[in-house]
Amino acid sequence: MTPSEIRRNLEALWKTRWPAFIWGPPGVGKSAIVAQLAAEQGLSLVDIRAPLLDPTDLRGIPAVVGDRAEWFAPSFLPREGAAPGILFFDELNAAPPIVQASLYQLVLDRRIGEYRLPDGWRIVAAGNRENDRSVVYRMPDALSNRFVHLDFTPSFDDWRVWAIGRRLNPMVVAFLSLRRELLHKPGAAERAFPTPRSWEIAADILDAFDAGVGADDALAGTVGTGAAIELQKFIHSELSVAEIEAVLAEPERAPLPTKVSSLYVLVSNIARRGREEAMRAIAGKLLARLPLEFAAVLAKDILREHPLFVRNEHFKAFVTTHKEVFA
Repeated sequence: MTPSEIRRNLEALWKTRWPAFIWGPPGVGKSAIVAQLAAEQGLSLVDIRAPLLDPTDLRGIPAVVGDRAEWFAPSFLPREGAAPGILFFDELNAAPPIVQASLYQLVLDRRIGEYRLPDGWRIVAAGNRENDRSVVYRMPDALSNRFVHLDFTPSFDDWRVWAIGRRLNPMVVAFLSLRRELLHKPGAAERAFPTPRSWEIAADILDAFDAGVGADDALAGTVGTGAAIELQKFIHSELSVAEIEAVLAEPERAPLPTKVSSLYVLVSNIARRGREEAMRAIAGKLLARLPLEFAAVLAKDILREHPLFVRNEHFKAFVTTHKEVFA
């Protein structure tokens, strides 16, 4: 499932009492999608790293109360009356089997001993697969049968939407728009290799270095040597900051690039600043001049950042002429 499909399934499952387990390779955004959904829906998020748990942690500790012993649940579990939220067990299958077994009752019955998970709380877990070169234990059948299993597959289109919202370095977004297959390419031997997470790191590295100068080693140590070399070649062969600024200064008259790669660079630079009113005005003026494919990409990017862009006169004219783009 793509990230957007995972989102739809989680939103549907959260209307039921059934827990979900997200399977996928390292670095694709399993944890991030849960955190993002929680934030968007105003839900509390309790993120528990399962490998750090001891088998007795979830049970809590006993204490003498009057003439009897009572169990006090651990502080990280939500209390009765707590606002709705998500109890998220990350890297669950990296925990030893005895720790996984301690979750049987909580996952299925929403209780453990005397503790009950409050109404409005959902249980989600995530983990890597056995073939992902990760430290994992086979999940016991008794626990596996308590989850709805969702398989996470990276999607460039979904990643690009996220990257624009995160305002990642536009050169990384433009580069991957051309080399989509490099979004996720686990290496057989290299310590560093391309994943959605490592590209996010690479984008931040480019921002930290002046125009990316001197970033070669850090990039190679993030996405791998091959991908880093390709990215740097792309950066050095594309539009300069001055050329981009020339288009932004005169969006109705300045010459536009003709190379596909350069158009991706231009559109990605504008989309990154789509929250700025002046940049939205520039984007509107460029819609009629850009090749249709790139005008459509830019329009959709700006709309996601600022839905009121629909009121822009140039956007209205563009939609009237090219209704098929938004069909």
